[in-house]
Amino acid sequence: MKLKYILITVCCFFTLAGQADEGMWMLGNLNKQTRKTMKELGLQMSADKLYSPKRPSLKDAVVSFGGFCSGVVVSEDGLVFTNHHCGFSSVQQHSLVEHDYLKDGFVARSREEELPNPELYVRFLLRTEDVTKRVLGAVKPSMNEMERSSAVDSMMLVIGGEVSHKDSTLVGIVDAYYGGNEFWLSVYRDFNDVRLVFAPPSSIGKFGWDTDNWVWPRHTGDFCVFRIYADRNNRPAEYSPGNVPYHPEYVAPISLDGYREGSFCMTLGYPGSTERYLSSFGIEEMMNNSNQAQIDVRGVKQAIWKREMDRNDSVRIKYASKYDESSNYWKNSIGMNRAIRKLGILEKKREMEQELRRWIKQNPEEREKLLQLFTDLELSYKNRREVNRAQAYFIESFLYAPELVQLALKILNFDFEGEEKTVVAGLKDIVEQYSNLDLEIDKEVFVAALKEYRSKVDTTFLPAIYHTIAQEYNGDEKAYVDSLYAHSELTTPRGLKRFLERDTTYHIFDDPAISLGIDMLTMLFDMNMQMQAPTSEVVRGERLLNGAVRRMYASRNFYPDANSTMRLSFGTVAGYTPFDGAEYDYYTTSKGVLEKVKANVGDVDFEVQPEILSLLSSGDFGRYADEKGEMKVCFISNNDITGGNSGSAMFNAKGELLGLAFDGNWEAMSSDILYEPKIQRCIGVDVRYILFIIEKYGKAGHLVQELKIAPKK
Repeated sequence: MKLKYILITVCCFFTLAGQADEGMWMLGNLNKQTRKTMKELGLQMSADKLYSPKRPSLKDAVVSFGGFCSGVVVSEDGLVFTNHHCGFSSVQQHSLVEHDYLKDGFVARSREEELPNPELYVRFLLRTEDVTKRVLGAVKPSMNEMERSSAVDSMMLVIGGEVSHKDSTLVGIVDAYYGGNEFWLSVYRDFNDVRLVFAPPSSIGKFGWDTDNWVWPRHTGDFCVFRIYADRNNRPAEYSPGNVPYHPEYVAPISLDGYREGSFCMTLGYPGSTERYLSSFGIEEMMNNSNQAQIDVRGVKQAIWKREMDRNDSVRIKYASKYDESSNYWKNSIGMNRAIRKLGILEKKREMEQELRRWIKQNPEEREKLLQLFTDLELSYKNRREVNRAQAYFIESFLYAPELVQLALKILNFDFEGEEKTVVAGLKDIVEQYSNLDLEIDKEVFVAALKEYRSKVDTTFLPAIYHTIAQEYNGDEKAYVDSLYAHSELTTPRGLKRFLERDTTYHIFDDPAISLGIDMLTMLFDMNMQMQAPTSEVVRGERLLNGAVRRMYASRNFYPDANSTMRLSFGTVAGYTPFDGAEYDYYTTSKGVLEKVKANVGDVDFEVQPEILSLLSSGDFGRYADEKGEMKVCFISNNDITGGNSGSAMFNAKGELLGLAFDGNWEAMSSDILYEPKIQRCIGVDVRYILFIIEKYGKAGHLVQELKIAPKK
């Protein structure tokens, strides 16, 4: 019975073909088993309609949006749907108190009114290619792990560089899969002129804010609309008023028929990263170090930011985007640690590893190579544990908390001699960071971070500033921070101007903020050097573990961990039972918006403009209503997603757009480590709600007319 239990546990961690809901599959490497399962669930498209390197296919409608989200092309003139939180930074950058697009939304009534975003790009995947043999051909048996890593990295860069050498409009990137046991080349084409077309008010796009983040039931209209521009030959081009809308290879058709429970649903996008094959030692380190550091330090920082944002509209606009990004990962870490404990993931992982140990001992070839695998891996993690923990808190406290330090590091690393495009973008980034900085708030954050770091790490990991604070400021962190900001020229427009204009009389290394930045980089380097040897062994051990599991279960249908490359996940629209006595439906409606507003009077997370409430109360939803005459807002499926999937297209069995993925659910926050089919859900915003808001609230019917809407059944 014990062995049977262990085998069942293993199956929970490593996908079987029958576990149709689990997996982020490579489109260019879909095997017969996976295709068969998709067909059995209801897919009505052939594999070459999903992915083809030679002719237009569904993958040509899906983009990596800015390198941090996903999006889908929905018109012949290059309109792209993505999430509101993916476009949030762009909306914030265009907002001022006098035209607050965060609060009121934005609509471009004509092409001329569409707003450029020089920092944005979209990336189309053209093809993928297995280059494992070529990459690993550079590895010699005599190499140690560092030498192996260097050889592999060099070959990956060579192969990727060959692509752009042949065609300057293309980008070639080689990524590692299965812990570094396989390597695939992805060939992309980037478009750098991406303009904001439509953004709903935050009361729609961020409805529920932190309260509802990662939580179902959800009623958030998390969408934004952008347009891709190209030159007159439909080729990539830098922003220019003379550019024209891009005409894509493939446009995603939109379905107004909706879905039912059990309907086939697939998600196509660019998930960031998962650690499904990570050892129990790695999971434990993640929980106690990086996750806990984010929870502790960001919690302190965000409390200060939120207080001041609620007090002042100007601060709210300045800090909205960075608060949103910070709080998203903060709550994710809280949920992940909670789920790991509640679901007993460490215990399940250890059971699987025990079974793998037995298999290794029973197979002479494996025993010869891997007998010490787990002993060595455990020791390697142990040897870097304390430094790794200190570094996690160090990064959160000093590199992500006080923005003056971030500004100093950007200036310190700036290269005026680089490519013109890079220099211009870098200068713009520095100016924007300064313009969105409130010095009094930042000083308070710095003081809080100093105290938090000291309370969480061993004294051996305290940087030199703590000695300075003790000796010169009588232990008063606030006095030290006040002095630092008073004496740094980077806190003044004059100082920033002197740097930007390369004033030769400005001795940048004499600035105390720059000196502090150097000290921080030096300490970070020292921490990395202390961890170099054990980290090298950790990488080796995790790679060997990944390979051993795949050999042990050679008949299984394994998918690789997400790594920011295009992936397909599939399953069905489905509700779930989060705990005993509770059952969640598979969709929400506009009634829920009205109920939450009424139940949370005075809570800014649920404030909605009267005209929106009136629109939703009217019941006049036209062709966007479901069969009951209701307006569905969000829905859930058991598609397997993670960060980076935000804005991913959710398609029906015919490849028609149902909505946009934007979140996971609280009960399954450990999903980056373990997929739990009974409770893990992908939350999407219904495309009908998107079109309703665009047409009825935004009065932008001209945008809806561009879309390729499939005939209703």
